[in-house]
Amino acid sequence: MSLMGTPFFVTTIALVVVALVLPLLLWSRVPGPRFVRHVTRLLMLLFAQAAAITAVFVVVNDDNDLYDNWDDLLGTGNHVTSAAYLGADGTGGKKMKDLPKVVQKFTAATDPLMGEGVRQTQLKGAVSGVSGEVYVWTPPQYDDPRFKDEKFPVVEVLPGFPGSAKAWFGSLKVNEQLKPMMERGEIRPFVIVAPRTTLLGGNEDTGCANTPGKINADTWLSFDVRKMVVDNFRVSDKAKSWGVAGYSAGAHCAAKLTIAHPDRFHAGVSLSGYNDPAGVPSSLTARTPELRRANNPQRMLERAKTPPHVALFFSGSELDGYRAGMDIKKVAKPPTTVEVRRIPANAGGHSTAVWKEQIPEVFRWLGKQLAP
Repeated sequence: MSLMGTPFFVTTIALVVVALVLPLLLWSRVPGPRFVRHVTRLLMLLFAQAAAITAVFVVVNDDNDLYDNWDDLLGTGNHVTSAAYLGADGTGGKKMKDLPKVVQKFTAATDPLMGEGVRQTQLKGAVSGVSGEVYVWTPPQYDDPRFKDEKFPVVEVLPGFPGSAKAWFGSLKVNEQLKPMMERGEIRPFVIVAPRTTLLGGNEDTGCANTPGKINADTWLSFDVRKMVVDNFRVSDKAKSWGVAGYSAGAHCAAKLTIAHPDRFHAGVSLSGYNDPAGVPSSLTARTPELRRANNPQRMLERAKTPPHVALFFSGSELDGYRAGMDIKKVAKPPTTVEVRRIPANAGGHSTAVWKEQIPEVFRWLGKQLAP
């Protein structure tokens, strides 16, 4: 039974009803010695509590797209087939133009909560050694004959940790919010790409980085997914047409990937993010001082010999993203540009509801940064 499916949700509700009814009907009718009666009643109470906790978890998980399936929840999934060392730029000396074209079969997304127009595919990363699902949404103009010769800009969207690749469509409703705005001409049409980011078993956060001998998550997101989209959709392969946006742990990833690869991404959006990888206790990149420094966006800008020609957008409350953005702004040098927005502390906390509200502003900003 699917973790996020309606049948499981209905089952948990039914269990809560049973857990409430059982004590009402049987409390005074439990047979046997006093010890047996006490133990039976205790078990009924524990069953009621477990059923209630499970139901609450299911509601929270469905609302926030935290765990996509049982493997993600239990930490038993592993999407890594190899983790070869690929060098400082994470390509292993390979260039996209020299590799065979990646032809993927896409089907309509099976989760109705993701809204209309979302397609999905299973991608095997030829360079990263990572495999996983990738969701793609094309704007209304994409299939309009009047735009048949136009190449569209792309935004990769990343969830937090734990988090599902479905989250931007399911919880943040990015496609449902943007489609009417694009149809009215209020914002530029984008192709939106949501790749899997929970890639390791044991509930380990990759930090969207290449960790020697463990995983090439950076290469998966910035190279394999990018090449697949270029090979299968009418989009540009130029960095000026690509952006990456994320919230929470995904925000950290968005800033890091943009700074690390100005040849692949021009704009990065960080919603309630952080700079120090230790912001997530389970982060692989926080386990050694070297990896921690190498994957801190602030430190990356400080030691850059040539400031990257990228645009960065940060938002968050004082201690939940805003201060991290201001730290980046202090060390950024032209041509790097940084915009920081402060969110009121009482706006809703660290939640998808807060990030959902920012979608229009984020994509208006992206529309000014990315070229078709």
